Amino acid sequence: MKRVALLVQYDGSNYSGWQKQKNATTVQEILERALFKITHHVIKTFAAGRTDAGVHASGQVVHFDIDCIIPGNRYSDVLNNLLPSTIRILESVEVKDNWHACYSVMYRHYRYVINNSKFPNVFINNWSWHRYQKVLDELLMSNASKRMEGEHDFFAFQKSGSNRPTSITTIKNIAIKRVGELILVDIKATGFLYGMVRLIVGQLVLVGEKKISPEIFTDRWVNKKKNDVKESAPAKGLCFVNAVYEENVFNKINKNDFFPVFLINGFS
Repeated sequence: MKRVALLVQYDGSNYSGWQKQKNATTVQEILERALFKITHHVIKTFAAGRTDAGVHASGQVVHFDIDCIIPGNRYSDVLNNLLPSTIRILESVEVKDNWHACYSVMYRHYRYVINNSKFPNVFINNWSWHRYQKVLDELLMSNASKRMEGEHDFFAFQKSGSNRPTSITTIKNIAIKRVGELILVDIKATGFLYGMVRLIVGQLVLVGEKKISPEIFTDRWVNKKKNDVKESAPAKGLCFVNAVYEENVFNKINKNDFFPVFLINGFS
C-alpha cells in the first residue's frame, strides 16, 4: 500500500459539497468513482477541508491509500482522463504513510469574492456574490474584522447542524482589500466551523454598507449572539484556496495561492 496526495481544483457550482452524501452528487463521490475504475476496489479519500454545496476549491488537498502499480506522480494524468472538466488534479505525489491531508494541516485559507459593481458580470457570476446596492467601505470592514484574529469562541458564526465538539478556533489572519470593483475577504485559520466564513462575510457586508457598526459586529460574536447573526453570504462566492503544511507536499507547484489570478486582475 502507498499513500498518494492530490492537489485538486473544482468548480463547486453543481456539486453538493465535498463529502459523499445519499441522493446527492459530490466531489468525493466523483473522485472515488474514478479511483474505482482504476483499481476495481473501493478507495476512501480524505480531504483537507469539507467544502459545502456550491463552494469552490482552487487548491484542495486529498489523500488516499492504494495498492496499485501506477506511480504516485501519474495519478494526476490518469484521473484527469476519467474526471469531468469541473474537477481537475493539478498534481499527485506519493507521501509518507503517517501524513494526513486533514490532520497534518497547519492552517487553511478561504477566500470570499464580492462583486461590488453596479452591473453584473457573467464571467465571474459563478465565483462571486454580486452585492451592488451600496458601495462597500472595505476599510471599515477590515477594521471590524481585526479583533477576530487569534484564538476565540466563534459560536455566533456557526450554523446549526454542526457536530464539532467546540466552537473555539484560531484565526491566523484576516485580510480585506478592494481590487477595482471586487472585494476580497481572505481568512486563514487552523479550523473553520460549519458555515463560518459565509456568516462572517454576511455580517461584514452589513458593516461595509453601514447598516451595523463595527461595535455591533464585535458584540455579536464576542457575546455569542447567534440569533442576531441572520445574514449569510451565498456559497458561490466562497473558495477553498489551499491548505498549508509544515513541509511543501507538492513538487511542481510551489505556491500558496492557487486562486485563478484572472478573476482578480481582470477586474482591477
